[in-house]
Amino acid sequence: MDPLDILENLDHVKPAFQPIVSAVKHTIIGYEIFGRYQADGEWLSLAEFFHDADVPDEYKVEVDHHLLQLAITEMLQSGAAGSLFINRNAKQLLINGGEDFLHTLLEFEKQGFSMNRLVLEITEHDFEERFDVLNHLLLYYKTYGIQIAVDHVGAKSSNIDRIRQLKPHILKIDTGIIRQSSPDVFQDILYSVSLLALRIGAKLSYENIEDDHQLYFAWKNGGHYYQGFHLARPSFAPQLDDSLLINVGEKVLGFIQREKTLVKERLAFALACEEKMKKMPVKWQGPETADAFIASVTEAFDEESFRIYVCNSDGQQVSSNFRKKEGSWAMEMDQKGSHWAFRPYFLENILHMRTWHKGILSDPYADIETAEMIRTFSFPLSDKYFLFVDISYAFIFDHDFLFIE
Repeated sequence: MDPLDILENLDHVKPAFQPIVSAVKHTIIGYEIFGRYQADGEWLSLAEFFHDADVPDEYKVEVDHHLLQLAITEMLQSGAAGSLFINRNAKQLLINGGEDFLHTLLEFEKQGFSMNRLVLEITEHDFEERFDVLNHLLLYYKTYGIQIAVDHVGAKSSNIDRIRQLKPHILKIDTGIIRQSSPDVFQDILYSVSLLALRIGAKLSYENIEDDHQLYFAWKNGGHYYQGFHLARPSFAPQLDDSLLINVGEKVLGFIQREKTLVKERLAFALACEEKMKKMPVKWQGPETADAFIASVTEAFDEESFRIYVCNSDGQQVSSNFRKKEGSWAMEMDQKGSHWAFRPYFLENILHMRTWHKGILSDPYADIETAEMIRTFSFPLSDKYFLFVDISYAFIFDHDFLFIE
């Protein structure tokens, strides 16, 4: 489409409202605005126009301004509640020091559209565009109650520090990455983003949700907001809750039941491991006979485990490694004396076992030696010594309740 045609025919340009759904109430809490242009009787997306680097920023600003005016007017006239999510490019915002955009919002505030209903979305890659100036402007907008969202978070990990500095209200994650990346890679990205959100007090919003699997993923991974064609397609008027394509509450109830089942199965597995230890005919006699004790344990965990060892409460290994190779258990005496207290949650888990006198099943984690995702069952042999049974990746993969966390 010709940019000049669009600019000269703004009466053919309209905003489309895509609902954003709350994970708390399962209702529509706002709408993201997308531009549409009518050509030959068909409404076309303006994404190509806005993403085309050859289109002058002044053109984009004018079209964006037109869309914003129509969108806020529509919400005021229809009495639609909720927030308005709008996208802006850094270069466009910085034109005239950002005052043009603010002036428009101040005019609508006089008509009853509160500033705190507006969510300004900035893409992460925009941070490379005069960040100090952009950061100052966004912080200035925040003083008026405007909320800031960072879109496509995780695209560039180098921007984590800049996001921390800005402290946006919302971090938006594209669930399309699930389809494009390997699960492990996406999980690593998500872990970093989730930790960042926790540190700065931001909410996570998952967009481009296209099926139940992605909705489940968003729910399970701390999504505060959901958005995508699976829930609702953009329309030229703000939609009501009963217009959503799915019943989000029913879907979430199904997710909850699934999670309860998985948790029960994990607890049952941990209890079964604990019962095995309690029924061992050979009892713990101290570190001097640690290797002999483990030799008596390996048979009980032959199906699940590939490595077993004993550590004291300070994290020092007092036994050899017993490792299963080609179906047989072998001793690795060189591991005796190794220190493991530096591992996350090691000391915390030790204190939990000492306090409650119960075994603990770890979350999935990547094994240092094999790089495979494993779990560890830990069991208190006494107040000072603890058994660690590493569950193999193969066993975890064959048991969904262990593989999924």
